Amino acid sequence: MAEGYLTTHVLDTARGCPAAGIRILLYRVSGNSHRKIAEAVTNADGRTDQPILDKAAFKTGTYELIFEAGPYLTASGVAAEDPRFLDTIPIRFGMSEADSHYHVPLLLSPFGYSTYRGS
Repeated sequence: MAEGYLTTHVLDTARGCPAAGIRILLYRVSGNSHRKIAEAVTNADGRTDQPILDKAAFKTGTYELIFEAGPYLTASGVAAEDPRFLDTIPIRFGMSEADSHYHVPLLLSPFGYSTYRGS
């Protein structure tokens, strides 16, 4: 039986702290089809309170995390541009191992971001 699951977190690399209050949407992607399967908001530690995709719902495939960073950047004092350089940040990735923990974090600053497969 598959025991995989997905977690994420957001770190504000410009301020050197966790990014609290960021809304995150998770979509399953199949061709041109996107189906929203989960939604969460980061806590004070920049993490979601539960895995964004738990063991019961885990399936291999292609996914997309959408991080709504604009409101967080505004609240943290970053001057708003029109349009903001980074507002909604999509990260598309594949999960091919049915029994693995996938961790896909977002390292965020007002004018750049990065991600990696964590543990």
